[in-house]
Amino acid sequence: MKHLITILFIAFTFTVNAQELFKLSGKVTDGENPFPGASILIKGTNIGTTTNFKGEFSLSLKKGNYTLIVSAISQPKEVDIDLTKDSDISIDMSDSFVNLNEVLVSAVRVKSTSPVTHSNVTKEDLEKRNLGQDIPILLNYLPSVVTTSDAGAGIGYTGIRVRGSDATRVNITINGIPYNDAESQGTFWVNMPDFSSSTESMQLQRGVGTSTNGSGAFGASLNLLTDAISEEAFGEISNSFGSFNTKKHTVKFSSGKINDHIEFSGRFSKIDSDGYIDRAFSDLKSYFLQAAYVDDNTLIKALTFGGQEKTYQAWYGVTREEIETFGRTYNPYFYENEIDNYNQDHYQLHWNEKLSNNWSTTIGLNYTYGRGYYEQFKE
Repeated sequence: MKHLITILFIAFTFTVNAQELFKLSGKVTDGENPFPGASILIKGTNIGTTTNFKGEFSLSLKKGNYTLIVSAISQPKEVDIDLTKDSDISIDMSDSFVNLNEVLVSAVRVKSTSPVTHSNVTKEDLEKRNLGQDIPILLNYLPSVVTTSDAGAGIGYTGIRVRGSDATRVNITINGIPYNDAESQGTFWVNMPDFSSSTESMQLQRGVGTSTNGSGAFGASLNLLTDAISEEAFGEISNSFGSFNTKKHTVKFSSGKINDHIEFSGRFSKIDSDGYIDRAFSDLKSYFLQAAYVDDNTLIKALTFGGQEKTYQAWYGVTREEIETFGRTYNPYFYENEIDNYNQDHYQLHWNEKLSNNWSTTIGLNYTYGRGYYEQFKE
């Protein structure tokens, strides 16, 4: 009987301890001052809270290991906690704040905790693949992405489909400004050759996304952020050579920060390719120029980019019989000047102002000017 009582006592004690709750208290700061309104979420659960006006928060949790996801005007920061008793922690968010340049796309991008299927592509990811091909071709390794190329070499006229939806259902923004063609709703990447060389990052959202600018985002949303301000001055010349007599020549430069506030930067590119398809040549030129002013609370960027493209028409489909007779590179166009010749220039002005740790505002203005022609022979 004595042993039975001991066993029951131990079991009762274990049950009580297993249900015991510990208090996790903490304070979120921006490095110096309290940070009110920050979101605190227990990873993998729907348990969470927000900080009060003093930047403080508290949660009652069982003993265990937890990961706190802390976010505000910042990238989410994860903090691991081993909770075995009442604890008090301090969380410094100063190394996680979204910089003013990223505010340009904050309205159309999702965070890692958002319930939207997405892929983030960094500048480093693009540099590994950038040999002069258009952005759709550089993204064809992502899930649910299918790309097309009229010339067959990924240069010239290219297209992107996401989850089966064509380009008219893929919303494209550059620094939060719509890029889709106003008339057709499609996207003509040929007008921005080598634009990936001036891209800081991209985010592709598959399915209905968060962008409210421009054309419908039923299939996907792809938002691009152009080059950030460079702290140091630099000059760069790069050359790439590939199949089908493909050549890319790029010159980039930046003044670096002048007096810690002003920067000028730019890029000029020239791409040529004979294409895989017969006569499907591309003669592409492009530029990107940027002037910026930045301080602790203000970012003003004026930028212009564009290109001139001359491409031989290669979009017309061929039959199986024609392929068997003339080969896979057969192009039904033979007229010498069956070309597309077009220029497009974009102008953007952005003003970001950080009003407080919790509030910022963005103003964006844009203007697009296009002109050109295509020539076609008909009997």
